[in-house]
Amino acid sequence: MLKLIHTADWHLGQTFHGQERHAEHRLFLDWLLDTLVEREADALLVAGDVFDVVNPSLAAQALLYDFIVSAHERLPALDIVLIAGNHDSGNRIELPAPLMRRLRTHALGRVSWLDDGSLDAERLLLPLTDANGETRAWCLALPFLRPAEVTGRGLARDDDTGQTEHGTPGKDSARNDSARNDYVAGISRVHEQLIDAARRRRQPGQALVAMSHAHLHGAAVSEASERPIVIGGEESISAGLFPADIAYVALGHLHRAQQVGEARIRYSGSPLPLDFSEVNYPHQVVEAMLEGETLATTEAIPVPRPVAMQRVGPGELDAVLAELEGLPHDPAVPREQWPWLEVRVTLTAPVPDLRARVETALEGKAVRLLRLERRLPQQAADGRPERVDLQQLGPRKLFQRTWEKQWGEPPGDDVLADFDQLLQDVLDSPDEQRTGERRP
Repeated sequence: MLKLIHTADWHLGQTFHGQERHAEHRLFLDWLLDTLVEREADALLVAGDVFDVVNPSLAAQALLYDFIVSAHERLPALDIVLIAGNHDSGNRIELPAPLMRRLRTHALGRVSWLDDGSLDAERLLLPLTDANGETRAWCLALPFLRPAEVTGRGLARDDDTGQTEHGTPGKDSARNDSARNDYVAGISRVHEQLIDAARRRRQPGQALVAMSHAHLHGAAVSEASERPIVIGGEESISAGLFPADIAYVALGHLHRAQQVGEARIRYSGSPLPLDFSEVNYPHQVVEAMLEGETLATTEAIPVPRPVAMQRVGPGELDAVLAELEGLPHDPAVPREQWPWLEVRVTLTAPVPDLRARVETALEGKAVRLLRLERRLPQQAADGRPERVDLQQLGPRKLFQRTWEKQWGEPPGDDVLADFDQLLQDVLDSPDEQRTGERRP
């Protein structure tokens, strides 16, 4: 038997509406370490987005490395596997890898290629051992694949027909394919080569466990907090990339814990809510038990929430103020444990002193106001008022509406692709990396 704990999307160093969350992350990691010890886990899988930005703060990095050292001290035989997500820098994740290997921790941030154009699969295959040191499974640790890493790789033709060895259109017809199709084809090819290498490596009785940071078809997303990972919008890939002989698939990127089609293919979800829209998610880590080459059981382990999140509204101003005035005040609770609060007010006209009135209603209350959302009416095409929340719309939908209003028709695919590229450049800009602010 081999016992795995699967988690993902820690987003260490996240700044939540301007507030640091180091204390929350530290409490989660303390709980996770206690859980690993209590359940006598053999391996911990962290499926990407370890950090919130590509240049995390020193405090965020210290959280990770302190956790790894403590885990090795308390569980010397524990294998830890980390992969980079789309929020991470692959190079940064791998930088301390030689030191971390001494602590039985493997950090994979990027893929590399051999001289013949094939995937260097061996560096992505990691043995997972039981308490006796016996290899019970092989982990296929596949970090987030950026388009530049996979397009154009391993496409050697096997004849003069313009077809690749996998039947992908050759150079002439590929010019007419979208970048998204090239990207998904590249991802598929990487998975195929890695799985083939794993099948050759394993011995009878050893399981295969895949890790990936991706968006699978049919999985539920949290649009308010999950950054698109593929330029062009259509970013999901097929669960068919993981054939039946993969005993367990540990996924990251989507913050809602869920299985995708089968119990063996799972998102653990984020351990903490990263946006108020995630307040009701079942935040958890997943325990997976392997027996021989197959998955025996899975169990969702709820993660206690170090700091509560509370939402008031949406509602009319008087009703919202009355609800705020009725909130409790508990002087025994330390301020750093007061709930984060979002207030949503529906208005028929602007209220210049809205924030002052909300803060007055909150005087003496044991909550921390993080976000005040104003919902104002907008005239719809039929003349009736339409209530619009710009943050819920998001940049892409707002751009589409603005373009259509200006030009009388929706933007074309080429325009949207250019917009997506510009948006991704902003999301990856040095300003965001320094502040840690998320601009969905």
